[in-house]
Amino acid sequence: MNKQSHNKLVSFIWSIADDCLRDVYVRGKYRDVILPMIVLRRLDALLEPTKEAVLEELAFQRDEAGFTEWDETGLREASGFVFYNVSTWTLQKLKDTATNSQQILQTNFEDYLNGFSPNVKEIIDKFKLRSQVRHMANKDVLLDVLEKFTSPYINLTPYDKEDPEGRKLPALSNLGMGYVFEELIRKFNEENNEEAGEHFTPREVIDLMTHIIFDPIKDNLPPVMTIYDPACGSGGMLTESQNFIKDEEGEIKATGDVYLFGKEINDETYAICKSDMMIKGNNPENIRVGSTLSTDEFAGTKFDFMLSNPPYGKSWSSEQKYIKDGKDVIDPRFQIQLKNYWGVLEDVDAIPRSSDGQLLFLMEMVSKMKPLEQSATGTRIASVHNGSSLFTGDAGGGESNIRRYIIENDWLEAIVQLPNNLFYNTGITTYIWILSNNKAANRKGKVQLIDAGQLYRKLRKNLGNKNCEFAPEHITDIVSLYTQMAEAQREGEQGIAAQVFDNDDFGYYKATIERPKRLKAQFTKERIETLRFDKSLSEPMQYAYETFGDDVYTNLKAHEEAILDWCEKQDLNLSAANKKKLLKAETWQKHLNLVKAGTALMDAIGDEEYSDFNEFKTIVDKAIKASKINLSATDKKAILNAVSWYDTEAEKVIKKLEKLSGDKLAKLLSHLDCEVDDLADFGYYPTSKKGEYLTYETESDLRDTENVPLKDNIHDYFKREVQPHVAEAWINLEATKIGCEISFNKYFYKHTPLRSIEAVTHDILDLEKQSDGLIADILNLV
Repeated sequence: MNKQSHNKLVSFIWSIADDCLRDVYVRGKYRDVILPMIVLRRLDALLEPTKEAVLEELAFQRDEAGFTEWDETGLREASGFVFYNVSTWTLQKLKDTATNSQQILQTNFEDYLNGFSPNVKEIIDKFKLRSQVRHMANKDVLLDVLEKFTSPYINLTPYDKEDPEGRKLPALSNLGMGYVFEELIRKFNEENNEEAGEHFTPREVIDLMTHIIFDPIKDNLPPVMTIYDPACGSGGMLTESQNFIKDEEGEIKATGDVYLFGKEINDETYAICKSDMMIKGNNPENIRVGSTLSTDEFAGTKFDFMLSNPPYGKSWSSEQKYIKDGKDVIDPRFQIQLKNYWGVLEDVDAIPRSSDGQLLFLMEMVSKMKPLEQSATGTRIASVHNGSSLFTGDAGGGESNIRRYIIENDWLEAIVQLPNNLFYNTGITTYIWILSNNKAANRKGKVQLIDAGQLYRKLRKNLGNKNCEFAPEHITDIVSLYTQMAEAQREGEQGIAAQVFDNDDFGYYKATIERPKRLKAQFTKERIETLRFDKSLSEPMQYAYETFGDDVYTNLKAHEEAILDWCEKQDLNLSAANKKKLLKAETWQKHLNLVKAGTALMDAIGDEEYSDFNEFKTIVDKAIKASKINLSATDKKAILNAVSWYDTEAEKVIKKLEKLSGDKLAKLLSHLDCEVDDLADFGYYPTSKKGEYLTYETESDLRDTENVPLKDNIHDYFKREVQPHVAEAWINLEATKIGCEISFNKYFYKHTPLRSIEAVTHDILDLEKQSDGLIADILNLV
């Protein structure tokens, strides 16, 4: 169907809504009638020619064979499809025999719906069509809607036909149905001030994806092919893939059977997809409804090809309980192992942020790749994503781990950047990921990035957000670059660019750089007083103490209501645990004891300021022992923290004195992959005594990280990029994480120098002739 026919059909359908439903439904609810009626008429028109054959088969089964349950095989053979209708009605007959009685029409219509085969009844139920029929009958518009949809001037079938004047009415293919659906959804939601959640994939994008998936192995296709889409929508990507490889006039000559599988969460699009599977003769049972992430519908099944455009930027928080139990991943599709910096395999998080689950769909497809021992061609995947899949998530995070898992397994062949505004309901940049677990020899260990973001032609009229498209020659250019794994430079602002990278080019070490803690310390009444209140409850505790004084230590219960009332008025929103802690006498007593202990230490030591915290701590330890102050390690730490603060002029705080020699030293050097003279770079500082090394406490506020390319060495990078600027820093190699990101801007961005001031001035002065001297006055040039 061409664009003119498509627009004409959409306008006709929209006119049905406006003419018949205006006073019966709000505009945002037009879809509840229009979409199911399109599907119903599509099925009905196909069954009309074989209606008598079906009724004859039914009569045979009932009267001659004496069946009490219908033999579906015979009814399907009679209808010529995998669905049928055993009622005497068709939509045309319902319209032609209708009287002024809406009740009779409703009854006949319901009898017609009840005559469908179970697979169509499920579609009717998903659309909630029966309730819509009753509502239209009650509002006296059912016949009007019937007349519109049975008009000889509209063709909703997948076959060409003619109108009463002999003009051709083009067939409505599955993809065409998807376009109509997308356009109607957009119009419905615009009228209702909503944004469509569906992102229907344009024809030319599907065309590009099918070429990329099938062309490289067109001479070696499996004898039987399975194609899967985990977010299949109305099924356009599945059926177009099937059409592509079964096209008798195409380059690919697939001779074997093709089986389509899909899952869709939206009832409407699922119903459209399933109806088209039935029309095309595919097995509708292979299309499932529900959340792909919540339930592994095709567990244990592997597929030859997978194409998808999963939802992006969409929360999956409601599905988390099916994937995770606390911190544990319970769904094997999302359980992966990766090597840490030391080469040890670990179970790692492969779960992206709950606000965007698109990479989970990619992992769903990865989990269903056919191993090479099961299929010589393996599995090929094409999946559309937005930019966040390329670079969001820190090293060690879910998104980064998923990218790393795919690349380290050498499954990623290429990524193609698409132009902005190529899709109907989103203007953001999108990308096609191409994966294969059977890479060609020249692709092993490599990833090709193709920037086709500037390769497009403008539409004469926008379709929603879509204002451009790929021309056939654009698709040819992209596929040619991909199949040849070639590199290309963009000429000017238009055109295409491509580069080939090693897998390691996208990985990096996230190296942690530490700096020593430097503390000054001094006992003062003000600092000791801060120990009176728990840090997490300092505000309400301070209020209570200032208001009720020492009574909080002896008669706290009497003031509970007043304290909680104050907290509520201050909107502190304390948790139940913190409320309990606040009103617990032990909490107050604990902090009073800290104040008393701190005061006793100040009395013993004095209020001298120390620039060496190591010396200060030794003095405090001696005072505690001499004064027989009973302090736990936690309480002692709390007091020391209260009376000390970071100062760049203070001495470093010693953590430990290490003795390193013999095997112990050799193991450490091997572990760090360094020489003895390099130990300070890793936090081991030699003393004047041979074999002794100091380690220092780290200042968390000064901790930093550096992203070091995998092809670089962390130690070399540190000496080159960090040490010259921060001499006292060291590498915390134990905290190293490995990340992975892909940045198209980094590889393809070309800086455009600013124009010179002379050129800008020249242009301004050229405008002077048109401004009657105004610009010269502003620039003080007169």
